[in-house]
Amino acid sequence: MTGVLFEQVGGVAVLTLNEPESSNALSKTIKDGLVRHLEQAASTPDIRSILITGTGRAFCAGGDIRSFDDRTPVAVRGRLLDTQSLVGYLTGEKPVVMAVNGAAAGAGFGLAMLGDVILVAAEARFVPAFPRIGAVPDLGLAYTLPRAVGLSRAKDILLRNREVSSTEAVAIGLAHERIEGGRLMEEALAVAKGLAEGATVALGMSKALMQGSFDMSAKQFFQAEAAAQALAFSSQDFGEGVAAFRGKRRPNFAGR
Repeated sequence: MTGVLFEQVGGVAVLTLNEPESSNALSKTIKDGLVRHLEQAASTPDIRSILITGTGRAFCAGGDIRSFDDRTPVAVRGRLLDTQSLVGYLTGEKPVVMAVNGAAAGAGFGLAMLGDVILVAAEARFVPAFPRIGAVPDLGLAYTLPRAVGLSRAKDILLRNREVSSTEAVAIGLAHERIEGGRLMEEALAVAKGLAEGATVALGMSKALMQGSFDMSAKQFFQAEAAAQALAFSSQDFGEGVAAFRGKRRPNFAGR
């Protein structure tokens, strides 16, 4: 079975974790498939957004417990660095939509939180899982979750190993929209297509500004903002956006 399915739908790269028998745990096959297809998406100009989901009842069950037997520091660090290779692609300039179709546990929770837009099915749930086996949250979860829901609430979820339902996830800002009636992929694809049709040069720089803002002083941020805006104004998309506004028509952005 292919660990990750890849399909290009218009300007959207759709990646589907496809090992439902193991609840799409992050096996080497899945990790290698994600890296390969994310690299392909990043380097293909006419792919302008990315959508990630899972096959079956789970989004991703986290780390593959079959790989946990070697617990030497070198082995553990190597496995984690291997998994972390995904982060650069997911935090890159192309917008990422996560369609969380079921349980997102452990590193699967961390993976979901790396999306720019997180959409959840009614049956989705987020489970820290790490405290249950005596592990530290990884794949950036202890970094991304406090930024999404606040430090106090993140501590409550991660330290108590507290499961978060799809309803609560949206209520606390962990996810952005709860979609019922089996329409998750339909809605997620519509969102991803909308992003792909946008001014992706400006969207990418906006994403970088927001991600970097936590590590900048106000002065540094405004300097970065001015530099990004100068680049945006020189883009083909900006010219098209202004022309469309003046012509009272819908813009046709090219991502350049």
